Amino acid sequence: MSTEDNKALVRRYYHELVSGQRIDLLAELVAEDAADETRVGPGGSGTRDDFREHLEVLWANVPDVRATVEDLVAEDDRVIAFWRIEGTHAGPVFGVPATGKPFSGFSISTLTVRDGQVVRYNVLPDRLGIISQLGGSVR
Repeated sequence: MSTEDNKALVRRYYHELVSGQRIDLLAELVAEDAADETRVGPGGSGTRDDFREHLEVLWANVPDVRATVEDLVAEDDRVIAFWRIEGTHAGPVFGVPATGKPFSGFSISTLTVRDGQVVRYNVLPDRLGIISQLGGSVR
C-alpha cells in the first residue's frame, strides 16, 4: 500500500470505527494479531480483541466520543496521527469518576499498517489537559 492508502486507512479508523462506533469494521481495519501498545506496552504482543476492549471502554465512558484527525504524516508503513478527542465524561477517564462534563484534548498516535490493516497502535494523549478539564488532579 502507498503512504496515501495508509493515511486513508487511519482516517477511516478514527472517523468510522472510533467516532462512528462501527465495531463491525474492526476485523476489516485491524489485523487479528495487532498489538495495542497502549494496553500491552511497547513491543508487546496482542490481538484484535485488545482493540475491541479498548474501544468498548472508551465508548462506555465517553458515549458521544468524536475523534477528529487534524494531521497525518506517513512514511513507509507508519502513520503518525495528530487528532482531537471530544465528548462527554460519562464514566471513569484517566482515573477521574464521571462528571457529565464535556471535554476536549489532543493526542498523537503511531500506527503501523501491513496489508491494509493496522498491526501496531500506540497513543500519547494529553492526560494532564483532560484530567484538568474534568476537575481531577495528578499526583
